[in-house]
Amino acid sequence: KMGELMQADLAKIGVKLKLLTFDWPTYLDKGRKGEHQLIHLGWISDTGDPDNFFGNLLTCKAKEGGSNYAQWCNAQFDKEILAAQKVTSQKSRTAHYKKAQKIFAKELPWVPLAHARVYRAFSKKLKGYKIHPIGVEEFYPLEWAK
Repeated sequence: KMGELMQADLAKIGVKLKLLTFDWPTYLDKGRKGEHQLIHLGWISDTGDPDNFFGNLLTCKAKEGGSNYAQWCNAQFDKEILAAQKVTSQKSRTAHYKKAQKIFAKELPWVPLAHARVYRAFSKKLKGYKIHPIGVEEFYPLEWAK
């Protein structure tokens, strides 16, 4: 359905989108090789750190390694990411990631479409459950109310 939604949205601005489907291994292989003009993929950060997106998905090194499906490479962006990876000060890291994010926003190698919203259903008697920002399920602090 997402492909059809993107197709309809792009048609509104005069862009014709031909949808192609492949089995998953072929889809990923073509994506890694850059054999596409537009590709739809998802990513969930498993660390909560900005580098999990920026470093893993958008650097020139990530392009060479096959995880930069946008096939985008920007030396200034990479410089900021590398600097953020090397410093330990949270303030300095934040400054470098903000600069990198401005470069990303200006060039827009890909467009984030959505962020998952997590829902959980459980008994009112269950106490201590908190939804974790990166999807980790922590059950050890839970208690049943009497």
